[in-house]
Amino acid sequence: MPTFFIEQFGCRATQADGAALERQLLDRGCTFAPAPVAADIVVINTCTVTASADSQARDAIRKLHAANPAVCLIVTGCYAQRAPEELAALPGVSWVVGNSHKPQIPQLIDALSAVASAPSAESANDFFPADALHSGSTAPFHSFVGAQHAVPHPGKILTGDIFEQRALLSAPVLGGEGNHTRPTLKIQDGCDSRCSYCVIPFVRGKSRSLPPGTVIHEIQRLAESGYREIVLSGINLGTYGRDLSPRVEFEDLLRRILDETSVERLRISSIEPLDVTQDLVELFASNDRIAQHFHMPLQSASDSILAAMHRWYRAEHYARRVELIHERLPHAAIGADVITGFPGESEADHAATLAFIERLPFTYVHVFSFSKRPGTKAALLSNEVPGATIKRRARELRTLGEAKSAAFRQSQIGRTLRVLTLHHGDSDQQSQKDITPALSSNYLKVRVYGFHPANNCLDVLISAETGTTLVGEPILSCSSNGARPAPIGASPC
Repeated sequence: MPTFFIEQFGCRATQADGAALERQLLDRGCTFAPAPVAADIVVINTCTVTASADSQARDAIRKLHAANPAVCLIVTGCYAQRAPEELAALPGVSWVVGNSHKPQIPQLIDALSAVASAPSAESANDFFPADALHSGSTAPFHSFVGAQHAVPHPGKILTGDIFEQRALLSAPVLGGEGNHTRPTLKIQDGCDSRCSYCVIPFVRGKSRSLPPGTVIHEIQRLAESGYREIVLSGINLGTYGRDLSPRVEFEDLLRRILDETSVERLRISSIEPLDVTQDLVELFASNDRIAQHFHMPLQSASDSILAAMHRWYRAEHYARRVELIHERLPHAAIGADVITGFPGESEADHAATLAFIERLPFTYVHVFSFSKRPGTKAALLSNEVPGATIKRRARELRTLGEAKSAAFRQSQIGRTLRVLTLHHGDSDQQSQKDITPALSSNYLKVRVYGFHPANNCLDVLISAETGTTLVGEPILSCSSNGARPAPIGASPC
C-alpha cells in the first residue's frame, strides 16, 4: 500500500475532513509519511475563503511538485470544488477531487495503487467501477476517471453537484495547537445561509449534521482516551440538528454531551449571533464544564453594510447578545470576526464598527480584508473600496482589537484561572524558571511556572503579563469536602 501525506489549509472543518481521510487511509493499510517528500501520494486539502487562500494552495502545489516530481498530487477541498480546471492545469497535479467526492478519495487511492502494481492496466478505471463513485454527482464517475477521456488539463477532475452531497466526513483533529491536547470534532458541515460575500455554501453544500449518537460516541471515546478538552466545530454550528429527523437542537446536544460523557471541558467554535439565545448563555453559566468562550462573527456594525452582506441581524441585535453574555459571565472570552472594505463601505460605516467594538466588552477581534469571491453577489458590486483604504481600516481595527485584548488580560491579573497545559514546559531564560504553556477556559494563553506534563488541568494564580501572554503560579486546589488539598491537576477542567 502507498505512503501518503495530507497537506492542510483552512478552517477547522477542513482540518476535520483531512483527519477523517487520514483515519480511512490508515484503516486501509496505507502508511502515513513523516513529510511530503517521503510520500507516494500527497493530498492537498484546500481552502477558498479568500484570494490569499487560493494563492497559498497554488504555491504549495508548485513547491510540492518541484521537491518531488514523481509524487502523485491529489488536490481536494473547497478550492477544488470551486475551480477544478484551474487546479488541474498546474504542473504535477494528478487528480482534482471536489468536496462532492472527497469521501471517495480512499477508493481512488486504492485504484491508483492497483494501477501502479499492475503495469498492464491502462487506467484507474480498470479497477474502479463507474457506479461505485456516482454518489449523487450530476455526471457519472466514468466521465471523469478514464485516463483516455478528453480532459483539457493535465490532471483528471472528479467533482459534481455539491448540493447533492449528503456525506459528512468527520474525525477528531488531534494535531496542531496544543501538541494533541485539544482535539476538534466537526459535528456539522455546510450552510443554508447566503451571505453575499461568502463562497462556502457553494463549495460545501447544504447544512448537515452528525447524528447525536455518533457525536456522543466520539466524545466518550476521546474522553476515555484521556483528552480533557474537546472542541466542537462546524461551518454553521448553531444550525446543528435542523436537518435531522427528528430535529435536534444544538443546546439539547450540549446537554446530552454533559450528561452522557465524562469530558471535563467542552469548547464550541464560532457560532452565529442569532443562535446565541438566553437559554444557551444560561447553560454556559450554569456548568463549568463548558468553556467560557463565545466567538460570534460580527462582520460589520453598520446596519446598511450588514444588509448588503445579507446578514440576518442588525448591530443592536448583536450588541444584546454580547451584553447578555457579559452580564451572566463577566470574565468570558467574547471574540468577533470583522470584514473591512466591503463594497460601498463608507468612512461613516467604518467609524460605526470602530465605535461598536470600542463600547462593548470584546476580548479579541479577527480582522479580514474583503476578498472578492467568484460566484458571490458581492463580487458583482462595482463600488469597490480602494486597496490603500482597506489596509488603513484593517490596521485601525487590529489596533483597537489589540487594545481590547490587552485590557482583558489586565483584568485577569490577581484572579485564579483554570488552565489546560498544552505541551511539556521549557525554560524561561529571563526568570531562569521552567515554564509550561497553557490555555484558560476563557481562551487566554498562560505561562505557568514549573514543569508540568501536557494535558494537565491546573489552578493558576495570575500574577503578571508578558507580551500577549499571562503568567502565573500553580496553586493547590481544595477537595470537595475541604478536608485537605488535592494534588495539582486532580480536579476537572
